[in-house]
Amino acid sequence: MKKSRTELSEWIAGCKENDRTCQRKIYEKLYSSMMAACIRYCNDRQEAADVLQDGFIKVFEKIKLYNDNGSFEGWVRRIIVNTAIDAIRKKKKEFLTDDIAIYQDATPDEEENLAVYNGIQVNDVVDAMHELSPMYRAVFNMYVMDGLTHKEISEELEISVGTSKSNLSKARARIKEMLMRKIERNE
Repeated sequence: MKKSRTELSEWIAGCKENDRTCQRKIYEKLYSSMMAACIRYCNDRQEAADVLQDGFIKVFEKIKLYNDNGSFEGWVRRIIVNTAIDAIRKKKKEFLTDDIAIYQDATPDEEENLAVYNGIQVNDVVDAMHELSPMYRAVFNMYVMDGLTHKEISEELEISVGTSKSNLSKARARIKEMLMRKIERNE
């Protein structure tokens, strides 16, 4: 473990000097986990790969700002996720939903009825997430996976708090609908 940390420190130092070999080593080390983060936000694997590429370019441009405080992987993840959010912002006019009339949080009845979802795998949920529109998926990821508040989401995506709540509610409903259809097909 100590050798791994020493290597990482050496690679970071090399990247600060624009060493392409060190950049490649960091890219290879973090590729899988960062691609997984991009896939959560993007429509397909190609879009995720494009976002990942743009994100790593930003990482290497900004690496001199990294000061060894905190997790390097966490620092890189924040840049990658912000790059994905920027891509969503650029395209938001294509898919932004402004219908704020309908939103809801999970009711106690919904919380108690989770037993219905026995047999559903994580991949089923991920597949359902990928069927969402980009804005629904972004809001869902930011709220559920990244733990952001609706206020933080609204600031990140430049939408209203009500729109964030609406999109989350609709994303939840859509995922639930897709999972219920899967359960019905499997019965």
